[in-house]
Amino acid sequence: VQLQAFGGGSVQAGGSLRLSCAASGSRFSIRNMGWYRQAPGKQRDLVASISSGGGTNYANSVKGRFTISRDNAKNTVYLQMNSLKPEDTAVYYCRDFYYDGWGQGTLVTVSS
Repeated sequence: VQLQAFGGGSVQAGGSLRLSCAASGSRFSIRNMGWYRQAPGKQRDLVASISSGGGTNYANSVKGRFTISRDNAKNTVYLQMNSLKPEDTAVYYCRDFYYDGWGQGTLVTVSS
């Protein structure tokens, strides 16, 4: 399975970005998906996940600011990021829990 993540960029604190992850393969609708991030020198951590049924889960640090969603017709999962902070700066990775696959990562840089 292939995962293509895009939408990263550089924004000022308080700004917004929307990440997208397009997935190949069949039966996308039954696959639990997620977004992780890895800041320089730190481990890769779960940011948000969404189940096949649409249930969502968020890291405490992004609750109320980030929203994960999916469009099964487009085989795509999104991460809407609002009120961005400098500590959100990281490479963001899409994850397919069903096939245990990772996207290539997209860099998000938030300046103060």
